[in-house]
Amino acid sequence: MKRTSRDIRTANRYEVLRRVIAESPVSRQQLASATGLSLATVATLLAELLHLGAITEVGYEDSDGGRPRGLVAVDASGGALIGVDVAETYVHVELFDLSLTVLARADEELRPELPGERGPERVVARIATAVRAVVEAAGIPDERVLGVGVSMPGQVDREGGVSVFAPNWDWHDVPVLDLLAAHLPHPLQLDNPLRACTVAEMWFGAARGRDDAVVVNLGTGVGAGLALGGTLHRGASNSAGEWGHTTLVLNGRLCHCGAHGCVESYVGAPGIMRNLRELSPGSPLLHPDDQTATVAALGRAFADGDPVAVKTVRDTARYLGAGLADLVNLLNPEVIVLSSWVAAGLGEGLLTEVRSAVAGRALRRPLASTEIVLSPIPTNPVSLGAATFALEGWLASTGLKSRTHTATSTSTSTSTARIRSTPS
Repeated sequence: MKRTSRDIRTANRYEVLRRVIAESPVSRQQLASATGLSLATVATLLAELLHLGAITEVGYEDSDGGRPRGLVAVDASGGALIGVDVAETYVHVELFDLSLTVLARADEELRPELPGERGPERVVARIATAVRAVVEAAGIPDERVLGVGVSMPGQVDREGGVSVFAPNWDWHDVPVLDLLAAHLPHPLQLDNPLRACTVAEMWFGAARGRDDAVVVNLGTGVGAGLALGGTLHRGASNSAGEWGHTTLVLNGRLCHCGAHGCVESYVGAPGIMRNLRELSPGSPLLHPDDQTATVAALGRAFADGDPVAVKTVRDTARYLGAGLADLVNLLNPEVIVLSSWVAAGLGEGLLTEVRSAVAGRALRRPLASTEIVLSPIPTNPVSLGAATFALEGWLASTGLKSRTHTATSTSTSTSTARIRSTPS
């Protein structure tokens, strides 16, 4: 779909505010250099953000004799953003100020193995409960919440607010945002954890300043968020990154998606539990009904040198490394980031084994330019990324009210895009 001048202007406003949040305080000249926009365009966009209360003037930088440069910074009190990480086994919600500092957190457990627990109405009710909890905990009036970004597992229709396919729950075409709007008064945005993790890493993590990055989400499900040429890559139908459902083993394990031998069925949390069960069926490390406890136990036991844990993590890393080597050869990224709770739970032990496995399979030249790291983001990267989608939605729906433009609600697919030209 061809972008209009309004779309481009919204994307540029988002990019300028992103830079201000990440680099506060910052001068107009620095923003122009970082974004590739003209100084006049940056000045116009900053005036709009000042009018909206998103940023504030904070004085001048030291000068060596020339005219002092005015500095701007994000106005943290200008509003609140909420990021929702919905996984197959939990709902995690964080409320942020405009500097994307966490002010409150809330969690709700999901038990998809129980009758009725995976139904849309039950999941949506849990999301709403957690959102209301963080708003109350932070003491924020509803009108100060600029938006709620919701990350749902599986394939989503971002613009329609629909969960198109969530294989672990067997959801098809569930109107998540319509259901959620009946519970919450806030503007809502929908995407999935692949995009959320990638944006979080591009803003604050290991992909910051990198043009080409892969962010691998390791949880119950598995996928790969892509940043190509400095831009979040969504694909033609917002479905890019379903690497977890590429074939790793011909005629291998049955996956929730209905295919056999998918990457996810070997390196997602249920797959890791199966790796452990096949190696040592009676292992005390195995908690049959608790993925989180099993992964945590494996991580601790691996660090202690437990032979069963070491073999299980190495087998998992061997599968993961084979899949990552394909991404190295195909995309030639600067960095691959291992993110989400499974990566955090297995930690440095998994990372070391994965690096070795990838080195044994990837082509030498692309591998030489690829760094493989754990996510350095100390908070939940999915919630953080989801909050940026809420920020983007707010700028798209209200940002054009300033000065000479009239607001219309619009959704763009240009998160973190480096767009060089715009009407001034």
